[in-house]
Amino acid sequence: MTLLTLQTVKKDFGIKEILTDASFSLDATDKVGLIGVNGSGKSTLLKMIAGLEPIDGGKLIVNPGARIVYLPQQPDINEKNTVLEQVFADSGEQMALVKEYEAISGQLSLVSVEKQPEVLSRLSVVSEKMDVTGAWDLETKAKIILTKLGIEDFDTPVGRLSGGYRKRIALATALLSEPDLLLMDEPTNHLDADSVEWLQNYLKLYQGAIFLITHDRYFLDKVTNRIIEIDRAALYTYNGNYAYYLEKKALAEESVASSQRKFQGVLRRELEWLSRGPKARSTKQKARIQRIEEMQAMEFKQAKGKVDIATPGRRIGKKVIELNHISKSYGERTLIKDFTYEFTPEERIGIIGPNGIGKSTLMDMITARIKPDSGKVEIGATIQFGYFDQHSEDLLSAINENQRVIDYLKEVGEYVKLADGNQISASQMLERFLFPPNQQYAPINKLSGGEKRRLFLLRVLMLAPNVLILDEPTNDLDVQTLAVLEEYLEDFNGCVIVVSHDRYFLDRVVDKIFAFESEGKLRQYPGNYSVYLEYKQKEEAEEKAVVVKEKEPEKKPQQPQEKLVNNNGKNRSLSHYEKKKFQELETLIAQMEAEKVALEQTLYQNPPSGYTKLEELSARLAMLSKEIESATEQWLELAERDF
Repeated sequence: MTLLTLQTVKKDFGIKEILTDASFSLDATDKVGLIGVNGSGKSTLLKMIAGLEPIDGGKLIVNPGARIVYLPQQPDINEKNTVLEQVFADSGEQMALVKEYEAISGQLSLVSVEKQPEVLSRLSVVSEKMDVTGAWDLETKAKIILTKLGIEDFDTPVGRLSGGYRKRIALATALLSEPDLLLMDEPTNHLDADSVEWLQNYLKLYQGAIFLITHDRYFLDKVTNRIIEIDRAALYTYNGNYAYYLEKKALAEESVASSQRKFQGVLRRELEWLSRGPKARSTKQKARIQRIEEMQAMEFKQAKGKVDIATPGRRIGKKVIELNHISKSYGERTLIKDFTYEFTPEERIGIIGPNGIGKSTLMDMITARIKPDSGKVEIGATIQFGYFDQHSEDLLSAINENQRVIDYLKEVGEYVKLADGNQISASQMLERFLFPPNQQYAPINKLSGGEKRRLFLLRVLMLAPNVLILDEPTNDLDVQTLAVLEEYLEDFNGCVIVVSHDRYFLDRVVDKIFAFESEGKLRQYPGNYSVYLEYKQKEEAEEKAVVVKEKEPEKKPQQPQEKLVNNNGKNRSLSHYEKKKFQELETLIAQMEAEKVALEQTLYQNPPSGYTKLEELSARLAMLSKEIESATEQWLELAERDF
């Protein structure tokens, strides 16, 4: 079933054309990733589909029976609601029943014994209504989704939460609504790696259609089955995931480049013929001259828009950054405890950990924005920091939203000397970062959030840092810019420190991981993020093996059969039947453990829609736990007698 269709749609903001003759359709099973450089119109296209932005031409046909839910980057949330109330805000009767059930449940412990039957009767009526409307299932699923997104206090007022947590609540609300088409603008922003992994697996199993914008390329690769690229007001469709898109785009660009080389070769030969001064007497000669003139006037379409990062370099000395036993706490909460490390000139460090654990605090101490409570930070004499802050768009706004783009960059310098010795103007530098001349003279407030991030990145790089600190650089930067940034960092002459949840970016850029753990501890792992995961998985497997071994009874040396004492079945060797039972229990326990894991995955990642089925699975999970415990006790009893 086709959910919506765009037919030759146009969109123009005056200083910038967003779409010309854009056409595509979305079917009920499509999972589409929308990519393009910042400012190309990705968010605008989602808003047009959601009905929040008008089209300037063409047709947008939406199936009248299709439910569409739009998750923006900055969702509108009622700060007076609790977390659970906000998630259920559009659930109507179901939410009312949940609230009524919880209120009556709270009364049970407060009323007298005589009034308890009356309260129980009301509770039973509400319970039946919840069963009929599916409110039980809704509440259970909401709490599972919120927990997986890192929110466990469901009664907290939304107004007390940070912007990142509000985005998670909006995401949970969108997932819970289960529309026919889910429009998502950067859903992985503000999520840690575990939450991104869970969301990735959840959306892979999602029954409806998805149309999303994301910078997370692993996420894009795992979730989507089609990629649409928007470039200079045109749409290009690739019928596969992100890896397929990369392969096909490379082939397409090579084909365009080959065609252009052939065209230039033909034109060069024709111009050589023309330079020899042919006599334009015959009709054929006149036609050939006219064709040459047409070829000269032809504008061969250039390769698709791509950021070009080539910025100044600066010498870096042997001493970079030395952290000597630094600690930082806020109240009773310890973020960093007694951490020592000496950074080297060409290190590539990735810093990971849950939100709010202290990653940005560490960066702020390194750059002297804040001081450690104890310990010392020493910076080398030649060090020039370049700090790309995750809140850089706020810094832009604080400077002057009405300032022209080119004036903002000229504050760094009118001309820039590149690493190769060439000198280019600020305007040329902006063009390399995909800011055309008409946009360079527009005020900063006309830029999209992603374009502001790209502009700030350019300013940071133009300052010629030799220590580059990137705090969540992938938030709001498009995948094309990230790919070029990764290539730039490979050849960057200096130290790079990255704070990020982006698995792909960390795999491409870093060669050492600092992982924040509990109580302010930072642990070091060699290698990129994937290598770190292998270390962690190996450690967890070893820890699990130790726990299992500790639970196993210590085997006693086998005694000769005749020395064993028969004492009412104790301290005697196992019979043939008991040996068989021992082996059967080992197999049975393994099977039940596997079933338990499968049930937990179903309940927490893809719970059934009906309350009855949900109750059956929950009951089976509880029974399995008891059966595993009983079987394990029998196994241990037999194991103690060593056969």
